[in-house]
Amino acid sequence: MADLLTFELVSPERLLSSGKVAMVVVPGTEGDFGVLPGHAPLMSTIRPGAIAIYEADSDTLTRRIFVDGGFAEVSERGLTILAESATPVGDIDPAQVATDLAAARSAGNDKAVARLEAMQAAVVN
Repeated sequence: MADLLTFELVSPERLLSSGKVAMVVVPGTEGDFGVLPGHAPLMSTIRPGAIAIYEADSDTLTRRIFVDGGFAEVSERGLTILAESATPVGDIDPAQVATDLAAARSAGNDKAVARLEAMQAAVVN
């Protein structure tokens, strides 16, 4: 069996995911980055976007979770993501996102617009 990465996704409310995975792709503020077993230590802020989790191998996407910002830390223990909030992409209602996005644009709420556009992109892709 190939080496696996210890991965934890934590929100303020609870531990959302914990286990061994092959790879995780994280939406960093400076760009997306992939974390494999043995990755060099780093810390990064996270922009709103979808985390892609590859559980069995690095070629088969298993799960996608939308995070609304936070921090990622890669250490010798693995990858820990501290997310402001997190929602499985499959649980996001595209119609509600479109409605909320239109309202945010009308209100001139740039932060909400950016978050909702990222959420809409996660649902479409």
